[in-house]
Amino acid sequence: MTQFSSRFAGKIVLVTGGVRGMGLATAHRMLAEGAHVIVTGRDEDRLAAAVTELGDRALGIRGDAANLADLDDLVSTVRDRFGRLDVVFANAGVGAFQSVDEVTEAEFDRVVGNNLKSVFFTVQKTLPLLPDRASIVLNASFAPYRGVSGAALYTASKAAVHGLTRSLAAELAPRGIRVNSISPGYTDTPAFRAELPPEAQTAAGGSTAAGRIGTAVDVAAAVAFLASDEAAYIDGQDLLVDGGLITVVPAAG
Repeated sequence: MTQFSSRFAGKIVLVTGGVRGMGLATAHRMLAEGAHVIVTGRDEDRLAAAVTELGDRALGIRGDAANLADLDDLVSTVRDRFGRLDVVFANAGVGAFQSVDEVTEAEFDRVVGNNLKSVFFTVQKTLPLLPDRASIVLNASFAPYRGVSGAALYTASKAAVHGLTRSLAAELAPRGIRVNSISPGYTDTPAFRAELPPEAQTAAGGSTAAGRIGTAVDVAAAVAFLASDEAAYIDGQDLLVDGGLITVVPAAG
């Protein structure tokens, strides 16, 4: 069994969209390092299953991170139960892949709502619970680093998260609250498997220097690092967790 440190002993950590994939893996990692973890999700059954899997130091709160009333309820519950938050991982989001001419206004609102509005207001609403020197990590994407056909809306929504990271880091610097983002590359999650056929998944892994797609555990390790005191001198940055996809052209085998 892998042994982890106690970097988050006694810390209170919020993971939005924490019922599967990267969010659930991050919740597991934070718990393994001593934290109390709150996870959110829209689906009651998935949320209950995640909390059962996570154990006694996990609290599940049903809610939509893009719904301000749900966020208000979340903040109220956390304040009553814990009194503060030490780490926020704004992870909730959706994938969206279609050509520009296929994007409807409703789809635009859905994607921007889930990928930008939810992140922005998660930070805004939880700020009163964050003590000085707390840490915020936003889930962005590798997509804004390259032009990908059929992903204009998704890419734009995630590029906004990159910009938000830097501006929030500047605004919250006087309080010593660090704000960073992660940009996962191809990552083996339920959403990834649903969006790409097996042959495309294999091809995705072959395009990385690591020779494989990432795992949710890979991403969780990066989130834990950025949220920890070990990253105390890292602020306003985006960390690519992509196996070298963006910056490395693998040598021919």
